[in-house]
Amino acid sequence: MTIPFTPWPAAFAERYRAKGYWTGDPLTDVIDRHRGAAAETTAILCGERRFRYADLQCLSVRLAAAFRARGLRPGDTALVRLPNRAEFYLVFFALLRCGVVPVNALNSHGVYELTAYARQIEPALAVLSAGDPSLAALMGQTVGPERLLLLGAPADDGIGGFAWADGGALAEDAPGAAPAADPSGVAFFQLSGGSTGTPKLIPRTHDDYLYSVRRSVEICGLDGSCRFLCALPAPHNFTLSSPGALGVFHAGGTVVMAGDPSPATCFPLIARHRVTWVALVPPMLSVWLEAADGAEDLSSLEVVQVGGAKLSPAVAERVPERLGCRLQQVFGMAEGLVNYTRLDDDPWTVVNTQGRPMSPDDEIRILDAAGHPVPPGAVGELWTRGPYTFRGYYKADAHNARVFDAEGFYCSGDLVSLAPGGNLVVCGRNKDQINRGGEKIDAQEVEDLLAGHPAVGHAAVVAIPDALMGERSCAFVIAPPGTKPSELRRFLRGQGLADFKLPDRFVFVRDLPKTAVGKVDKQTLRERARQDNVLMETTAS
Repeated sequence: MTIPFTPWPAAFAERYRAKGYWTGDPLTDVIDRHRGAAAETTAILCGERRFRYADLQCLSVRLAAAFRARGLRPGDTALVRLPNRAEFYLVFFALLRCGVVPVNALNSHGVYELTAYARQIEPALAVLSAGDPSLAALMGQTVGPERLLLLGAPADDGIGGFAWADGGALAEDAPGAAPAADPSGVAFFQLSGGSTGTPKLIPRTHDDYLYSVRRSVEICGLDGSCRFLCALPAPHNFTLSSPGALGVFHAGGTVVMAGDPSPATCFPLIARHRVTWVALVPPMLSVWLEAADGAEDLSSLEVVQVGGAKLSPAVAERVPERLGCRLQQVFGMAEGLVNYTRLDDDPWTVVNTQGRPMSPDDEIRILDAAGHPVPPGAVGELWTRGPYTFRGYYKADAHNARVFDAEGFYCSGDLVSLAPGGNLVVCGRNKDQINRGGEKIDAQEVEDLLAGHPAVGHAAVVAIPDALMGERSCAFVIAPPGTKPSELRRFLRGQGLADFKLPDRFVFVRDLPKTAVGKVDKQTLRERARQDNVLMETTAS
């Protein structure tokens, strides 16, 4: 069985192979390519545990055999939700080895998000932390306890922290050799920030994703001396491949796991392990800059990458002085296109732009509302296609028809302008989406859930500017007097919504403004929120 997806047209696929972008290698090549003495190099440091490349190879093969012994076959799907631990990568590589296609959910995702993913992929396996028994029980009902694997405390053998929910042993015997991966087929699903009310899944193939990783390594100049701090969630596209952990593995470097991105957690790890690279979102960079005085020894840091949301030039300018390292801006998307400022760019470019495309075959168009190209320096909507930009969301034909044109260009929804030298400047979003410190919130998703509260007559969620987070969310709600924000937050949590999606602020109104065609006028609401001039205002409590 194979996972259906929208392939690149044959002419494009032939071109990308001829140019050496697509090599026909599986994603597991990023660890398997290290043989002999290179296999003894440290690949992951996780707490007090050290994993060599040889360990990643051996343990992921063992875990893949355990999956196959439980009846998992190529073309099956899996739902994975694990914290920032080495086991995340062991599971990822094990699933790739046996042809099982995972969705790697964020550890912040709750019942609502996991249920939505499960509906789309109908997983044959779920891998979760044992620390959340209610979520484990739900997934056990979805896949059956014999297909539910729980991660507990680490054990000496590297995979002993895993146990099947039905109490069975983690048997590793599976008949026959593991099937070879189809490099042109779907390797895993990335998560979209989305703006359609249902979390969308992005099929990524071995060929396209491995090219993205290799090219990122080339752009960033990584080699075996790199020590990368995985501080953001490990499944994030940024943390995984830009160049992220997969890029570090490809280069033969070391990934240092951090449980969270706070200075209290990360600064001691930087000092202890002589970390050289880290990837952050803008709000956390600001926190790091404020905490840098009198901190642990951060002198090993060479590069701080910042992505996920636009970075303020004023904050960008502080990086070399406060952290003593270079800044690299990264503007990418789980759907494909990744832009980097180069490490030899002039200071103005690094501070004021979000980079330029990394592949010679990345094609971009910046178009106005009528679909016409805008002149350099003018703001327009970003459309793109290329050797690692997907051609369609999974099982979303109607949405794909709206966001792809007849030539296969994808409308990202980002508003950008083109700076001298070909770099992009991110100016905002043209989709109904809130970028809260790099976490994308679909306004419709929150509105739909709020509408289920018996006291809510109507709700509209918009973004409001925020100096630290870039944007926060504000919910305008029609509800009876006396309705409390805390009551609505409890209700949303009860629906399983992730905490980062809960509105930061509630504003109670008698009515919502409408456009000429009768739709909620969100532009007016955004302006009202900015001016703080509303009726019956109640701030978050």
